[in-house]
Amino acid sequence: MNTITLRPPVAAPKGDRSFWLQSIAADAVAPPLQGSADCDVAIVGGGYAGLWTALRIKEQAPETRITMLEADFCGSGASGRNGGQVHSWFAEIDMLHALVGEDDALMLCRATADAIEELNGLQASGAIDMDLRLDGWLWTASSTAQEGAWTAATELCRALGEDRFRPLRREDILHRTGSAVSYVGILEERAGTVQPAKLAIGLRSLALSRGIVLHERSPVIEIVPGLRPKLRTAEGTLTAGKVVLASNAWLSAIPELHPYLYVVSSQVIATAPAPDTLARIGWTDGASICDAQQHVLYYQRTPEGTVIFGRGTGGIAYGDRIDARFNRSGDGGAENIREMHRVYPELKDVPVLHDWSGPIDCTAQHLPVFGHLKDHANIFYAMGFNGTGIAQAPVAGRIMASLVLGRDDIWSRCGLVGIGKRTRLPSEPLRYLGARVVRRAIRRKNDLEILDRKPGPITRFLAGLAP
Repeated sequence: MNTITLRPPVAAPKGDRSFWLQSIAADAVAPPLQGSADCDVAIVGGGYAGLWTALRIKEQAPETRITMLEADFCGSGASGRNGGQVHSWFAEIDMLHALVGEDDALMLCRATADAIEELNGLQASGAIDMDLRLDGWLWTASSTAQEGAWTAATELCRALGEDRFRPLRREDILHRTGSAVSYVGILEERAGTVQPAKLAIGLRSLALSRGIVLHERSPVIEIVPGLRPKLRTAEGTLTAGKVVLASNAWLSAIPELHPYLYVVSSQVIATAPAPDTLARIGWTDGASICDAQQHVLYYQRTPEGTVIFGRGTGGIAYGDRIDARFNRSGDGGAENIREMHRVYPELKDVPVLHDWSGPIDCTAQHLPVFGHLKDHANIFYAMGFNGTGIAQAPVAGRIMASLVLGRDDIWSRCGLVGIGKRTRLPSEPLRYLGARVVRRAIRRKNDLEILDRKPGPITRFLAGLAP
């Protein structure tokens, strides 16, 4: 019986935490695990995926004893570092369709739309104050190469009777975003933005109120599989009937999962509040915006007028070993600042007060995967959210709850369950060396296409090798 060894966490120092976390002084509230404890279900990871899984299990089986072990504090990982964009899976329905088929693709997309309404209900009821603003999500193009990136998704939506998107012209985008750089796109109306750290902390409070036991600052060092697996931390041991691994990019440490998972960094900056400037250019609402670059830009403005501007950098590490560079890049957000000033030249005199990074767990299909370890039917995993999880994690929680509780339903049978259909990625050193070459090609391709210049055939070929 092989012990599962997990990598030690690399917690971000307070000064390197995201703007979202710093703005609400988020930190641990639950004590570390000490001594021996026992539960029915142990969940490793206190982000959206772990919290929603715990809540869904409690909804369906309230008697279940659930204990969560979080390496730092809830929301300190991807859940509190992201761009705060809320949109459904309908934008990825073509990818879902190719992987899971028509029925499951439609079911999963509708479930994320329902999840957005659930988030809205949690805010309206006062259960979670998350600054949710359903002012829409814009998917736009700012160069000819980006035009029509949404065509496959929108055409499939129409074919399946789901009229989810509205076309946008230049004047529409200018009116909504205050920027004339993007000139064509689509709008998902029932979407928008959220303060992601507030959502994570709110879910933590909800979990505690429902009797879920939480231990923060309790990184799991190893798991000893068996009829009742043992999870060991620095100061304690937790014995459980079943285990859920919901630690996102950190699951790359597990040899069985690593061939299907790769880790890249995403970088985000936040400006000083500039409400007057944003009002002057007409950027006043809570819409989220993405462009269609291969290393996509994503941005929003907060209610106070802070601009959040993020970009997938494609930064990698050998063996997907996450280190401090994944907390903060060290360049002060230079690339994001450059791109922000291209999109919003009016912000050149507005200081950038925060820059941070975070690891993203990706699969080749850019869709998450759920299941249990091959030789351990009581150790489950949820991974591969690809940086898109605010409306997707509530659905992931339903899938994981059905798997853990042994239910035979649409969630446990859906096509996202099981790793067998997923693409295996190269092993090291080919994975790392190839990724570096492909990353440079994508950056060259993006920079040329923004200028409406066509990359050469070698650059196009190499960029096309990206999963």
